[in-house]
Amino acid sequence: MSFKTLTMSLFAGTMLAGASVAAPLQVAIDSSPAGLDPHLITAFNSVVIVQNNIYEGLTAIAQDLSVVPALAESWTISEDGKTYTFKLAAGVTFHDGTAFDAEDVAASIRRVQSADIASPLASRVTPITSINIVDPLTIELGMDAPFAPILTSLSTVAIVPAEAETNKEALQQVPVGTGPFKFVEWQPNGFIRLEANADYRVAGKPSLEGVTFNFVPESATRQVGVTSGQYHLLPGIDPATALQLQGQPNVTVEETRDLSYTLIGMNAERAPFTDARVREAVNYALNRDEIIQGALFGAGVPAGPLSPALVNWAIDTSEYACYTQDVEKAKALLAEAGVTTPVKVTMPVLPRQDVRDIAQVVQQQLAAVGIEVELVNQEIGQFVQDWRNSNFDMFASANGGSPDPDEYFYRTFRTGGSTNVFKYSDAEIDSWLDAGRSETDAAARKATYDEVQTKLACQGPAAHIAYGNYFTAVNAAVQGFEIYANGRLTSLVDVTLN
Repeated sequence: MSFKTLTMSLFAGTMLAGASVAAPLQVAIDSSPAGLDPHLITAFNSVVIVQNNIYEGLTAIAQDLSVVPALAESWTISEDGKTYTFKLAAGVTFHDGTAFDAEDVAASIRRVQSADIASPLASRVTPITSINIVDPLTIELGMDAPFAPILTSLSTVAIVPAEAETNKEALQQVPVGTGPFKFVEWQPNGFIRLEANADYRVAGKPSLEGVTFNFVPESATRQVGVTSGQYHLLPGIDPATALQLQGQPNVTVEETRDLSYTLIGMNAERAPFTDARVREAVNYALNRDEIIQGALFGAGVPAGPLSPALVNWAIDTSEYACYTQDVEKAKALLAEAGVTTPVKVTMPVLPRQDVRDIAQVVQQQLAAVGIEVELVNQEIGQFVQDWRNSNFDMFASANGGSPDPDEYFYRTFRTGGSTNVFKYSDAEIDSWLDAGRSETDAAARKATYDEVQTKLACQGPAAHIAYGNYFTAVNAAVQGFEIYANGRLTSLVDVTLN
């Protein structure tokens, strides 16, 4: 009996018995990803496909946002906090059949650090100054000073084959990882198909035959598909879609507080946003509650620099004076900065419905203080390219959050940070961020990041808008799915279909 015949026989038998089946999971997303290289991608539709499905890191983030082992089974920390020794899982292979070992870990970290690769993750591993391969399954990472968030940061650095270290193109179209699902096919404007990794390091996992990510631009089509069972999962849906699917037969809308946030970015090297008073004026012009009601149907809370989900870190937004809308104050600040109104600027908009809706409300609110905004709608590839090249006056977007403040703040607001597309530079912020990543005392770190939040909230280059509720629509055939606040589909490894 062929493998295909055997699979079909098992499928029929389990369907008759009403048990779970090892069938492909059908996921619907709104567009094709811009690429699949885990060290280069930034867009949601890329990340949701590759992270934790195709690729794994040394560590992983659990549903409660704690750090857990992944490709590293365990680790020890030196007494001075500067050296971490990782014991790697044995018997792991990449999807191309090659063995995984410490050299792949070393090459992956060097790749993310490489200026030629220009990874947006680079700031997360810059403190690593030495890499010592002790043996094929043991690796030491050394630093010149303690780096408090290292275990969290390493969860975001996918391990790729060592052969890809200097190749910037190979993994964008054909990813090769160690995760529970391996890449099979990419049909442009159609789908990306993954199949179960039969040699996955966790025995008996995954239960699914595979996962197909279907590119379905029309929201209505995705909604009909998940209710009919054509699609099993709609990850990261906007609040309007979530509202429409609530109570629909055969569908559950899973919900959690999102670590991701929406924002209005400002180019600190382009007038008038070179002046901190102008950036502060933008914040005073905004009414975040109105934006949340109008664009997110009330499903969210005003966003400070850190998500309220990070209960040990985030300052309540009520403490920020600029979060109380004051049109006259905004006009006064613009006048102090010497800005003649009306001033005209352009704003590229991330092609996502909630962000488009937010941008329209922001456009109206800024017009009231004399900032006339032209919205520029782009496809995702062009938006990401302009974002990375700092080719904007302002932009409207969404960004993924992190369990540790350093992961967001350092790469985004540190001078020269790997995602500091704002071209923002502030010596005081730099000194706080340097201290925050090397400080190991929890109370001292908290005090440092309180300073960072307070300054960035009103005068930084990002006007944080909202932390929404993160929604995923799940068809009744799906069992074992768990929603993660970081937006990853980590639980697919445990999912079955009835």
